[in-house]
Amino acid sequence: MKRIIIADDEHKILMSLEYSFRKNGYDVYIARDGTEVLEFLKTMVPDVILLDIMMPNLDGYSTLEIIREDERLKNTKVIFLSAKNNPTDIEKGLEMGADAYITKPYSIKRLMQQIEEMNNEQ
Repeated sequence: MKRIIIADDEHKILMSLEYSFRKNGYDVYIARDGTEVLEFLKTMVPDVILLDIMMPNLDGYSTLEIIREDERLKNTKVIFLSAKNNPTDIEKGLEMGADAYITKPYSIKRLMQQIEEMNNEQ
């Protein structure tokens, strides 16, 4: 089963994404900030991490930096899912090593398709 960590501090977003990914056969782990993501990563290697940028405690940019330093996670796809839609924010996220940058609002159907395409490229 494919494993995904969804990190966002907005409850409604977490619940809708969790439902959609579970329905599509994913094992879903929920994090409300970057520190919770890092806790999961101590014991598992997910296939995908959906990462909001603006979160309390540890933001998405800082979380991505830590993820990209971990050799175990080199094949994990990291996708920013953010309301920050300025071209410079998008460029920064991709330059830092995100595999994709999707702005809110987004289509869950399109998000699922994009993740499936990324997984098929491996």
